[in-house]
Amino acid sequence: MSARAEAPRRHRHSAGVQLILDFLNRLPPYRWTQSRLVRWGITGRTAVTAIPYLWLLLFFLVPFIIVLKIAFSEARIGMPPYAPLLTWIDGSVAQVNLQLKNFANMFQDSLYAKAYLNSIKVAAVSTLFCLLIGYPMAYAIARAESKWRHILLMLVILPFWTSFLLRVYAWIGILKNNGLINNFLMWTGLIDEPIVMLQTDFAIYVGIVYSYLPFMILPLYSNLEKMDLTLLEAAADLGARPFKTFMTITLPLSLPGIIAGSMLVFIPAVGEFVIPELLGPSDSLMIGKVLWQVFFTKRDWPAASAVAIALLLLLVIPIVLLQRAQAAEARGAHR
Repeated sequence: MSARAEAPRRHRHSAGVQLILDFLNRLPPYRWTQSRLVRWGITGRTAVTAIPYLWLLLFFLVPFIIVLKIAFSEARIGMPPYAPLLTWIDGSVAQVNLQLKNFANMFQDSLYAKAYLNSIKVAAVSTLFCLLIGYPMAYAIARAESKWRHILLMLVILPFWTSFLLRVYAWIGILKNNGLINNFLMWTGLIDEPIVMLQTDFAIYVGIVYSYLPFMILPLYSNLEKMDLTLLEAAADLGARPFKTFMTITLPLSLPGIIAGSMLVFIPAVGEFVIPELLGPSDSLMIGKVLWQVFFTKRDWPAASAVAIALLLLLVIPIVLLQRAQAAEARGAHR
């Protein structure tokens, strides 16, 4: 009976697809494109999948190659402020000038190592706070009634409707000495003088956690919402307490969502520049600020490109973990 029920559905789906194809076949651009693809031996599936690969080629691989080329160049005064890698001698002999000193300086100058380590520490602590705050929120949204889920998700995404820069500036008004928090605490009599919160490491953590919290909540919600609740009922029937059920069933099954959300927060937080610049102290050592200073203040493009390449290589491991977590979640969804 199941097969009989599925047959009309497949037939209706095929009829709908055929109707769309018949409509497209009447359009001259579609017929012209289809004839060219057939002549070149390219299938429709290959043409569709080629679009994202072309996007990655133009907006990731090509810029990466340009930055890598500049990283092996030598800085000079001029425009562009770096020497070409390839020079011609007598118009016939090509000479390649690879400079490794830009990468060697990162190991010789302790400033870069401190900036990298401090950026990793700030990103890791911010990711931990996002997880501690975001997991209960995602769990509550996933277990809420279906009519409330979309509203709660909209409230999570609502900050993205305003400019990121404006939201960071708003925290300046909240955290400054005569800001909202200090004025409220002094009005209640809890403090006699303002608490210094702006231009501190605390302000950096607040800004990063606030800005990237939705990136933690959304993957966790997607994972928790698809969880089989009969497993929790079975654990309760067997006498397991709610905390033990959470630790043995819910938490392990939500691990792919935890990894995905953590990587989505950690990866951009490592290279964050705007939040440390506006909310943090002037001497805050973040790799994003160091990169900006080397690029714009010193105008040493090769050194800045080398720092960017090293940062990208540093983030390869989290990106690989993110891809593995997404693959594991996809395999679990198909089971």
